[in-house]
Formats: sequence, C-alpha cells, structure tokens
Amino acid sequence: MIDMGKWERIAAQHIRLRKADAPGRLSGRVVVVTGSAQGFGRGIAEELYKEGARVLIADLNEPLAREAAQALGERAAACAVNVADEESVANMVAQCVERFHGLDLFISNAGVLKAGGLEEMELKDFEFVTRVNYTAFFLCARYAARVMKAQRQADPEWTGDIVQINSKSGLQGSNRNFAYAGGKFGGVGLTQSFAMELAPFGIKVNAVCPGNYYDGPLWSDPEKGLFVQYLKAGKVPGARTVEEVRRFYLDKSLIKRGCLPSDVAKAVLYCVEQQYETGQAIPVTGGQVMLK
Repeated sequence: MIDMGKWERIAAQHIRLRKADAPGRLSGRVVVVTGSAQGFGRGIAEELYKEGARVLIADLNEPLAREAAQALGERAAACAVNVADEESVANMVAQCVERFHGLDLFISNAGVLKAGGLEEMELKDFEFVTRVNYTAFFLCARYAARVMKAQRQADPEWTGDIVQINSKSGLQGSNRNFAYAGGKFGGVGLTQSFAMELAPFGIKVNAVCPGNYYDGPLWSDPEKGLFVQYLKAGKVPGARTVEEVRRFYLDKSLIKRGCLPSDVAKAVLYCVEQQYETGQAIPVTGGQVMLK
C-alpha cells in the first residue's frame, strides 16, 4: 500500500507556496476528476480547466486519459485509476500530490450503470455497480481527505471540497434500475455523513445530482448505451425504437433538453464558492426532479 504519510507531508509543505498561475475562479486550485477521460467527466474537467484549475484526469482508460490531458494543456495531467480498488485510489491521490503538490477539490465522478429488473439482474452485476457507484466514493473520500486534512493543519485558512457527481436517481427511485439508484441514494447518505465528519477540517462535502446527459456515450452508445438498454429492458412502455426511448426522456425535462457538463460544472463551482453550504444534494435536472 502507498505510504500516504509521505504525500501528506509534501502537500502540507507546499500549501503556502502554491500560486495562482492562470486566470479564472479556480486559479491555482488542484482538482481531481475521476472517470474524466470521456463523456460527462471529461466535459466537467474541461470546464474547470477553463476556470484556471490544475486538473488530474483520472480514469481506468489511461491512454484516453492522457489524450484528454494533452488536449487540455500544461496544467493538466493524467493517471490510471480503478476507483473500486483501494490501492489504485491511494496511488491516484499520491500521483496528484507528486504532480501538483496538493489537492483542493476532489470530484468523484466515475460511475457505471446496468439496467434490469429483479428477475434479470444477477448478483455479480449488482455488486459491480455498487462497488463503482457507492464503495468507490468512500475510498476516494478516504484518501482525498487525508491530504486535505494535512493541508488544513499546515494552513488554518485553507479550505477544500469533495464533490460526488451523483444523479437524479439519487433523489428518486428508478424503475428497473435499482442497482444504480440504490448506490446513488447511498452516495447522498455518505455525502451528508462525510460533511459532518470533515467540517472541522475545513472540508465541505456535497453532491451534485445531474439529469440525463443524452449526448454522452453512457446514453447514446449504439451497442451498450442506456437508450438501447432501456429499449431491451422494456422500461419505456410501448417504445419500439431507440428514438422513441430518447424522445420519452427528453420530454421529462421542463426545459426539453438533456443536462450538459457545463450545467454540472456551474453547480460544482457553487459548491466551492459557497462557504456556507455542505452536506447537500444539489439537483441539476431541468425541473425533472424538484426538492420537497
């Protein structure tokens, strides 16, 4: 296992030395985004990079992560990570500190989805979805918090953030999609509990709950995308084509479009800039899900 004490010391030593090196609302801040080699995660990373952040693209697909980091620029780097593996997560945080000398914002974005009803869902699939969507958030928060606590001890004025990219399915149940929704509901519970534990260390913990990103591979992949999965699973009554499934979901939003990475990035920036908010699950759903 990685010697995290070494990286905690390095982060603490550099916390007062790191300087703003680009214009933007996150100038000089070090950000990790898991699952950011493509899709939603990559879009979020791009938006935060534009705001001046130093960004670590962390993904299971290392070649694609390196490609994404190179496309961003010199303030970006890449590393391989399996968020469901503890040693891999510890190594990711260590690589972040080695490259950028600290960590200010950790975004737990990596996720998987497998739809199916009670009769179709196998235990191995349920456990896989849960490991990536629920257990991995615990692992990421555990190791990110260690570095962040060390920075706070070295500089009592420092503050940081952990943000889980959750889902609207963490706010209301999802028919024939219980493995995903259950993990996301659990993620909100972790968010609230981590917020209570980490507040004394200047670390805010929030969840952002997006609506559906229809243009990304999770939904639109012609073989494994959710439109195809939902058509096969019969989740949309009477739907006979992928396009009919797509239209059904577009009509759920009051704004009649899918959620975009830029929409989510704005909510992440709110989490960072609002110093009087922690433990929240913030919907970004176009009105599809409203808080009670």
